[in-house]
Amino acid sequence: MAKQHKVTLIRGDGTGPELAEAARRCVDAALARTKGAGSIQWTVCEAGVDIMETAGTPMPDQTVQSVRDSDATLKAPITTPIGTGFRSVNVLLRQTLDLYACVRPCKSYRGVRSRYENIDLVLVRENCEDLYAGVEFEKGLPATAELIETVNRLSADKKVKTRKDSTGVSIKPISVENSERIVRFAFEYARKHGRKKVTWVHKANIMKFTDGLFKAVAEQVARDYPDIEGEERLVDNMCMQLVQKPELYDVIVLPNLYGDILSDLCAGLVGGLGVAPGANIGDKGAVFEATHGSAPKYKGLNKVNPTALILSGMLMLDYLGETAAARALEDAVAATIAEGKSVTYDMKEDRNDPTAVGTQEMADAVIAAMGS
Repeated sequence: MAKQHKVTLIRGDGTGPELAEAARRCVDAALARTKGAGSIQWTVCEAGVDIMETAGTPMPDQTVQSVRDSDATLKAPITTPIGTGFRSVNVLLRQTLDLYACVRPCKSYRGVRSRYENIDLVLVRENCEDLYAGVEFEKGLPATAELIETVNRLSADKKVKTRKDSTGVSIKPISVENSERIVRFAFEYARKHGRKKVTWVHKANIMKFTDGLFKAVAEQVARDYPDIEGEERLVDNMCMQLVQKPELYDVIVLPNLYGDILSDLCAGLVGGLGVAPGANIGDKGAVFEATHGSAPKYKGLNKVNPTALILSGMLMLDYLGETAAARALEDAVAATIAEGKSVTYDMKEDRNDPTAVGTQEMADAVIAAMGS
């Protein structure tokens, strides 16, 4: 019997609402056109700077509760202020719901401009600790000064001296438990999806008790998966390797900060964030999102590329067990991009090409490519 899935749709801000509508229509069409597929009961919720003006928070309690109660969540982009304002809503969701695994597939699609071809990588990023845990101390505070005095005392033999009145501090926690579950997630993902190799990334030659711990745990977990090749790379070398010979890599697992940086690097290999989907997965739920920002200057113009959020919907269908519908949706996206006719301005050879279509029209083309 076909299953009905409970899904929260977070509309976001900026161009988020129009992207959310395009992606929702494509997901529904993929299910409707797939024999034996289930359906989705959508709950539409708000988050971001727009709702903050009336709710006093960028993430209302009812939105968080809806995410908790759903089988999955599809989230449109949300603005994150730089330097001031509220912390990232994405980080809040990940930490509140313990969505510890960020999965970022980076795959080449014919018709997308790139210097590379045939890229097919998956980055798996630890989501809940490292420097992104948000344990920070502002410069000039008494607690910060005490921390810096301790650092200076402990590093006296290394002649490291930091001014306690002009320095901010961030703490980098790396635990055995979180390292083990993210590395194990990467190996399980590789096994489930027919991947052959997992590479764990660190900087243990310098940060011996944090990245060194991550490295040691990864080596231990890898022993449980003799059917999958395992290897390690230093994060700086990994960046060079990905630029020079990305074809050597398959699944890459990293601590939080490195994962954030390298996932954008890998998106660059396949044409940019406009075609890069993402998933944040925990043991009790998952949030799927485009990896790009909300582009508020294009709000309401029906102009931005919906590919990343549509492909995030594809990842959500796969997560929900709707594998055939997921493949149908991805194939339709690939066909639309390859044809190059009904695509947004950024996917045209000339960004001023008058034949470029809008956000909703590209979604229409993806739906049409799935047939009736």
